[in-house]
Amino acid sequence: MLNPHAKLVQNIFDAKLEQKPTRDGFGTGTIEAGKSNENVLVLCADLAESTRAEWFQKEFPERFIEMGIAEQNMAATAAGFALAGKVPFMASYAAFSPGRNYEQIRTTIALNNLHVVVCGMHAGVSVGPDGATHQMLEDIGLMRMLPGMTVIAPSDAEEARKAVVAASKMSTPVYIRFGRSPVPSYTTPETPFEIGKALVLWDSELAEGVEGIQIPQKAKVAIMTTGSMSHQALVAARALAAEGIGTIVLSVPTIKPLDTEAVVSVARRTSHVVTIEEHTVMGGFGSAVAECLSEQYPVKIVRLGTQDVFGQSGTPDELMQHYGLSAVHIGEAVREILNHTQHKKN
Repeated sequence: MLNPHAKLVQNIFDAKLEQKPTRDGFGTGTIEAGKSNENVLVLCADLAESTRAEWFQKEFPERFIEMGIAEQNMAATAAGFALAGKVPFMASYAAFSPGRNYEQIRTTIALNNLHVVVCGMHAGVSVGPDGATHQMLEDIGLMRMLPGMTVIAPSDAEEARKAVVAASKMSTPVYIRFGRSPVPSYTTPETPFEIGKALVLWDSELAEGVEGIQIPQKAKVAIMTTGSMSHQALVAARALAAEGIGTIVLSVPTIKPLDTEAVVSVARRTSHVVTIEEHTVMGGFGSAVAECLSEQYPVKIVRLGTQDVFGQSGTPDELMQHYGLSAVHIGEAVREILNHTQHKKN
């Protein structure tokens, strides 16, 4: 009989998992939030179909505002609605919001600590053929530097839905990052989600009974992941387990405030950490983890992400491989960090 953790793992690796972009979670989440709270509004910058804002528009046309290609005005207008007691969600590509309207987000929303939910769509290199101009790789760093701003990167469409609903109930600024490329929907309505909390998705010491794993294995490396990379991390963890390498996969959807307790706890169990994000390694999720551990529990860290470069045009799969963001690359990083430690001991 499988233990509860093994049952969760079996669901994660179900070959029949539905593939959805996390932006779908924005569409379903805003409708749910809108039904619960008549003050919820959605503003969009001429991208209603691409962002899934049109789903809310069809349900609540009187609460949808098309701003046109005017991201700066959208931020200022959203701030005004928040001051009037509304709960505005503002949607555009992340390259344009917060990319184009950062100053307005900073001054009219964050500086005034207003409850506006900034939704950055089509983030990361997995946007694909749109190329570098549309592949926002700096948004996590930009937004987590703003005082009082909560920053969330959901890992699948269901978690994105939960994040949107939870964000609608806050009282301070929120940034949520969404992707266009479909990813496996491995979480369920029952999977725990709470803003500010991380979740252990995989622990090789508790995975006895999972196909390909015969006995519990002591975890040697913590793989910490956020956003679209979470399922890739799980695929890597299972492949490593088949080689006898134990890992813990910690999913961290809330990058700010970081769940420092969970990050430190998992690092203490392994003393080796690999972070993975579809974002530049400078100032992003890996940086947040490194900052936390350097102060509270220094360990060896390898950060995977884009390395001081812009994106380029290609298919999502080609780009994920090119920038070292696949399960194979995560596995290589785990082996590398273990080999480095072994060489030091010798």
